[in-house]
Amino acid sequence: MNRLIRLTAILTQIQTKKVIKAKEIADRFNISIRTVYRDIRALENAGIPIGSEPGVGYYLVPGYSLPPVMFTDEEANALLLGEKLIEGMSDKSISKEFKSAMYKIKAILDSSSKMNLEFLENSIKVYNPRKKQISHIVKIQKAILGQKKLQIDYYSFYSEENTTRIINPIGLYYYSNSWHLIAFCNLRNDYRDFKVERIKKIIKTSDSFLISKHNSLEEYIKKVRNKFELILVKVKFKNEIAKFIDEQKYYYGFVEETKNTNETEMIFMVSSLDFMARWLISFGKDVKIILPKALEDNIEKLIDELVFYYKKPLENQSDNYGK
Repeated sequence: MNRLIRLTAILTQIQTKKVIKAKEIADRFNISIRTVYRDIRALENAGIPIGSEPGVGYYLVPGYSLPPVMFTDEEANALLLGEKLIEGMSDKSISKEFKSAMYKIKAILDSSSKMNLEFLENSIKVYNPRKKQISHIVKIQKAILGQKKLQIDYYSFYSEENTTRIINPIGLYYYSNSWHLIAFCNLRNDYRDFKVERIKKIIKTSDSFLISKHNSLEEYIKKVRNKFELILVKVKFKNEIAKFIDEQKYYYGFVEETKNTNETEMIFMVSSLDFMARWLISFGKDVKIILPKALEDNIEKLIDELVFYYKKPLENQSDNYGK
């Protein structure tokens, strides 16, 4: 990257926060702190009013306006990809706001970039069959930012009941193809993980809370991970089967794999052998359990239950479904 492009990028980065540290700039461009100082001085000499606080960082003096930001084709393409992911992996409220932001971005592109983006737009799709038409995330973000308690009507999958709760929202966490709201639940007097798609109704209250008195999102995630003792699982798949589970394996605690001539050995770290057994049983004789022996026992038990179930007269099967 030549220096002129870097200086422009640094100026843009300074605008992204109230105060930006020299180390953040150095890390982004892989340059020394001394080089950051020189670049800032060059921007100041060019007439850019950059303020600084010793030991804190740099900021753009309030009231100074810059010309519209210009994007490279690669940056515009990356933003389009982001729009498609937001559209497919988030709820209606975020999709609407991001699309509005993209209109503003597209408005300042040159005609060539606009044509390229229009072509690419019809060539990228994100398919997510599990996406629910909800519209909660913007409300949740505002509540976290304003440190306001929320009242939610929530459906619990395990207890199969609806409850109304007052919660202190801590953060949003995306995993297992779903958005989760981590919050302190006043009903349970403890932290809880609420699947956003199961929130039936959400109301912002006028009651405030101090987010600094709660565990941060990162602390909560670390605590939950440490709470569950993970079990090492080692299995072998036939190679013709292994190539078809590239996406699936990441949902089951995949760690690493070793390909051999006919088989692929995979290592997983799991919190539930029963959960793993129910997945592996679907591969029949195309999977071999190496470790642990308890996983084989789980699979044998499931097979015995299935054999017993399907040997019964057909009319009795429905009466014992799930038992």
